[in-house]
Order: sequence, then structure tokens, then C-alpha cells
Amino acid sequence: MFKVLISDNLSIEGQQVLKADPEIELDAREKVSAEELLKIIPNYDALIVRSDSKVTKEVLEAGKCLKVVGRAGVGLDNVDIAEATRRGIIVMNTPDGNTISTAEHTFSMIMAMARNIPQADATMRQGKWDRKKFMGTELFGKTLGIIGLGRIGTEVAKRAQAFGMKILAYDPFVSQDKAEKLNLQLATVDEIIVNADFITVHTPKTKETEGLIGKAQFEKMKPGVRIVNCARGGIIRQADLREALKSGKVAGAALDVFEEEPPKDMELLNLPNIVVTPHLGASTEEAQVNVAIVMAEQILDVLKGRMIRNAANIPSIPPELLKEMSPYLLLAQRLASLQAQILDGQVKKICLKYSGEISEFPTNILTVTAVKELLSSMLSDSINFVNARVLAKERGIEVMETSTKETQDFTSTFTVEIETDKSIRQIVGTLIGKKRDPRVVNMFGYHTDFNPEGFLLVFTHTDEPGIVGRMGTMLGDAHINIAALHMGRKTLGGDAVSILNLDAEVPKELLAKLAQTAKIKDIKLVKL
Repeated sequence: MFKVLISDNLSIEGQQVLKADPEIELDAREKVSAEELLKIIPNYDALIVRSDSKVTKEVLEAGKCLKVVGRAGVGLDNVDIAEATRRGIIVMNTPDGNTISTAEHTFSMIMAMARNIPQADATMRQGKWDRKKFMGTELFGKTLGIIGLGRIGTEVAKRAQAFGMKILAYDPFVSQDKAEKLNLQLATVDEIIVNADFITVHTPKTKETEGLIGKAQFEKMKPGVRIVNCARGGIIRQADLREALKSGKVAGAALDVFEEEPPKDMELLNLPNIVVTPHLGASTEEAQVNVAIVMAEQILDVLKGRMIRNAANIPSIPPELLKEMSPYLLLAQRLASLQAQILDGQVKKICLKYSGEISEFPTNILTVTAVKELLSSMLSDSINFVNARVLAKERGIEVMETSTKETQDFTSTFTVEIETDKSIRQIVGTLIGKKRDPRVVNMFGYHTDFNPEGFLLVFTHTDEPGIVGRMGTMLGDAHINIAALHMGRKTLGGDAVSILNLDAEVPKELLAKLAQTAKIKDIKLVKL
């Protein structure tokens, strides 16, 4: 018998799937406190949660029998995936169950905001009849900017086109051919900020997307722009949005998600030109039933040793092979994440090259790991080991892999090469020492030797005295310590690349100043 705990309210249809299996002992509860979850979790083989339960490091440590954690929904912010991975616990979600629900809610918010429907409804209930106060705007002919063109963003685009809207979309993993099929125009974030009448975000909340839209972006927008966020709280800075709404620069906003939930910024919520809902994007009967049934089926598959679907952290390979491949999987994740964070242009091709002993492993697993890491940097958090290559193909991205047993300087090397519409960039890594630690040995064609971990400042520059010294002085003045320095060059006085391992993150303001330093050609802050 396998013991399964449901710690949040889950649709009865999903519970019935588990109850019908004679090998499952189900404990379905509507709400479990953090203290109680920590106390009872040692008894269960599987845990199913929604968004209320927090699967912390302490919970995973206490779950001595725990084999799998399932999130009946998309977001995994409430699960410590890194700790689960370290403990060999599979973490799964249900990425497709609420796509239509969230897209429809987004467009409902757009329409309600454009026509002031909630505000007009509220005054009618007070016995007022004030037509002039709630003058709206048509969607027809307006430009909708979509930041993030995953499944939900694509569905929003389809609905906007039915209303005669022009679509500008930003997504580095969508090809021009794919954009033409969707009848929309690819654009940069800045182009959307400057030209759109309506802006909606559909990206995950990551280091790159947190605070993506703030004061600087609001200042560049058209007067009277309207903003929508049904993705993740924090992508749009609430304090900056509040001021933009009060000044009138932003005519309206519609929020389903907030930096803190429930939100405490009542000044923002009480503004007359904002529409708010309590995180209802996935709250339809159909979506709740879909995610419950799919998650129940996925849990059964894991417990009975069948195929693993929608895993966020572990590929479907035998445990003994997984243990042997773990250092290479970590290397694939680090190199791909490094490439993603220094990306330049629209991705056209991903090429993975295996040389030496690494080529003797099932390299397709490493390829999927790298592709998943690359796509996850900008797409929604529905990317997993099962659908990564499919989603890359859908976006017109070619994925190639080559293997050879021959190698030169190292027993094994792994190369992640990204071709965009602007450049082709290679990063080569290997494993060193008894612990088989990841190491980057070549970057952009320059010989290097650095540990891809923590905060990295990566910059290309002219090879001449004083450049790195000036950077060090500016970082030192900001109390940011340089743990290690690595440089690579091809010719004296030519171009060079420098990588600084830092003990702390570089604030955006300081990064902008560093970018203006003489002879610096490109600079990126990377977190691994």
C-alpha cells in the first residue's frame, strides 16, 4: 500500500482516481497547517498540494518515506525544488490544466479595465447613474503588447486578434516563422513599453523578470497606457505602478496577482482606475477538475514505477544511472543557465556537443536538461523534462546534438552552443577533481577556467591595462567582494573576456554604471 496525503482542497474527481486504486491509502484534507504537515508527513509516500501548503526544506527532510510531491496547478513557488532534488524526491506540476482558464481571465480583465465595468457596477449598487464618469476605450485598432508568448500568452493573442487588436510580442524563444503563423509582430521589451496601448505579462517570476516593469519603464510608456498582470506578483513593481496610476500616466491597471498575497497596499487597491481579483486565473470548475485528475494520474504513475510526466526536477532514468550522471546533469544545467542569462537576440538553434567519456552516457537526457534550463529562463514555469524539446520545436528552435569519443585537453567536455539572429556563442565545460565539480574552460572562443556558481559578472572588453582595476574599485566602493578573477584573450591588445566570481549581487544601478565604463563592450550579471 502507498499512502498519499492531499493537504489542500482538491477536486473530488481527482480524489476518486486515487480512491479507485486498491494499492492507494488516501488521506484527503481540505487544509493542513504548517505545524501539522511537519508532524504527519513522515507517514506518507506522496504529497499533493495546491498553493496554500508550503513544502519547505523542513517538510522534505521530515518526509522520510516521501517519493513524490505533486502540485495540482502550474506554479511551484511553494515547493523547495532544490532540496527535493537533493533528496531524490520527484516534484511534478500540471502545466496545461489552466491555460484556457488563465487566458480567459486575462482577457476578461482587459475588457473590464477598458470599459470600467467593476467601477460602474459598484456605483449602480449605490443607486447612482453616472455615465460620463465611466467613459471607456475600444480595443479595436489598439496595440496589445504581450511579454512572454508561452501557452497562455499565445491564447491571449488569439483572443485579442478576434477584437481587431494589433499584437506586439516579446519572447526570445519564438521564431519569426512562428510569429508569422500567429499573425503577430515580434518586438523587444522596450519596443512594447514604448508603443503598446495595453501591456500584459505572461512570464515566470525569475531574477531576470522580477521588477521587469517599474518606474523607468512607466516613464517611457504612452500616456494613457493600460497594464495587466495575471502571471506572477512582482513582475510589475506595485509601488511604481501605484504612482503611475495616481499621476494618470497609466490610465488603468488590472491585477490578479500581487507581490504579497493577500495584498496589504490598500492605497493601490482603492485607486479608482484599477481592477483587482484575488488570484483567480485558474479558478474555473473545468480547470480545477482537469488539474486534479491529471495530478492523481501522475502520482499513480510514479508510485507504480511507470513513466514520469511533468517532472520539474528529475528526468525519467533509473536511479543508479541518475546517480552516476548527476555531475553531468549539474554541468548541463549550469552551462545552459549561463547561456540563457547572457543571451543576445532571438534563439534559432541550440547545439549540444559531447566529447570523451560523457558521450557514453544517454546524452539525450543531458540535451533535454540543457534545453529545459534555457527555455525556463523566459517561458512560463510549465517547462519540464517531458515537454522541453517539443516546446522548442513549436517555437521554431532547432535542437542538435553531436557526440564523439575523441577529446583533446580533457577526458570529457560538454559544449552548449546558441545561435541567434545576432551571433553564435559557445561555452565549453568539463568536470574536475574527485568531486567532479563543474568548470568552464572556454567561453566565446577564449580559454578560461572558472567555477560556474553563485554570482558572476561576465564582460567583454578591449584588452588593455586598468579596465578590471576600475571595475574592482567600483565594486569595492559598493562593498561587493571579488572572490575570483578569470580572464581570456586571443591576442595582445585585442578583445578579451573577464569573469568575476562575486560574494554578493550587483544592484541594477551599479551594473548600469559599470556598463558605461570605458572600453566595456558588453556586461551581464549571472546568478547560478
